[in-house]
Amino acid sequence: MPRTDTVIVGWDIGGAHVKACVTRGGEVVDVAQWACRLWQGLDQLDLALEQAQARWPELKGSVSHAVTMSGEMVDAFTHREDGVQRIADRLAKMLRGPVHLYAGDLGWIAPADAARCWAEIASANWLATAQHAASVFGNGVLIDIGSTTTDLIAFAGGRVQTTSRSDHERLASGELVYHGVVRTPLCALTQHIAFRARSVNVMNEWFATTADVYRLTGELDPTHDQQPSADGQPKDRAATQQRLARMVGLDARDASDEEWRGFAQAWRDEQVNEIAGQLARVVDAEAALPATTGAEAHTRFSITAAAATPPAGTIVTAGCGAFLAAAVAARVPALAGWSCRAYGSEVARIAITDGRTSNDDKMAWAQVCAPSVAVANLLARERG
Repeated sequence: MPRTDTVIVGWDIGGAHVKACVTRGGEVVDVAQWACRLWQGLDQLDLALEQAQARWPELKGSVSHAVTMSGEMVDAFTHREDGVQRIADRLAKMLRGPVHLYAGDLGWIAPADAARCWAEIASANWLATAQHAASVFGNGVLIDIGSTTTDLIAFAGGRVQTTSRSDHERLASGELVYHGVVRTPLCALTQHIAFRARSVNVMNEWFATTADVYRLTGELDPTHDQQPSADGQPKDRAATQQRLARMVGLDARDASDEEWRGFAQAWRDEQVNEIAGQLARVVDAEAALPATTGAEAHTRFSITAAAATPPAGTIVTAGCGAFLAAAVAARVPALAGWSCRAYGSEVARIAITDGRTSNDDKMAWAQVCAPSVAVANLLARERG
């Protein structure tokens, strides 16, 4: 168990957001997220770090930092190795106290060694979340639906099952789906959409994003809607409907509010179907592993000739799009009978404090910022 006085700040440096949490003794004291358009340059990261330091003055003291990242993918960097090294260097410069970079199977790496271990550091945030979830629930699957991407990761016997590590490998396996509930262009979801009882081709333009869909369905928390709209216009109902209308060559005035809500639901169904199809691939691949016996059975889902699906486990939900997870899982027959548990309330350990943020808010933000919570927890366990 971590020492009760150990303060660790967990960081998840993404291409569009910086997520961070402060933990003490392995418990979450506070957690937050800031928009960070890293593709515009490292000065955007500086701004996010300054906001974090303003929120948490204690960061000016000597605390330990656990860091994971995916921002090395943005086109501000020559290649991913360059991105990992430059982000690591900037964090080492801006943060007080030792900085530990999460490198998955390699453990923790100092910023000075980032170039040598860049492939293990790059985009490993999903692995940290899955490891943390596996340590709590043993057998199950992580469904982490964020603003931009979705991670679908099986775990068993307290261990992450996939051998994939890079984004490329996970794209091939279906464990990484480039779908999110805020930034994904709608034209990436489908080439045909139902409107007024017929199928209509969609316009392959960046007219609208998934945030427009989930504003109209009422599922997207406004505090998670931190990125600009596709056209730079407001995020109210009228402007949102106008962006959706453009996807099929119409204007908002061409249909009623009720019709546009129904249209948003059609886009939602398309996204749920796609993610569910990829989740089925992940579950099927897990079930196809050779059956094991004895001690080996604790390291993977074991099956027999009479059982074509893994035994019942836990579906751990995370991300600002966790509201879709139950619908996604319901479309995968192999997961019938599995229970859904929220990372923010049932994996993260929330400190009971009288601080600036209520415990309910901390749980909600821990759900959204799961990788930052996970790396802080994993480092706290190791450091004791």
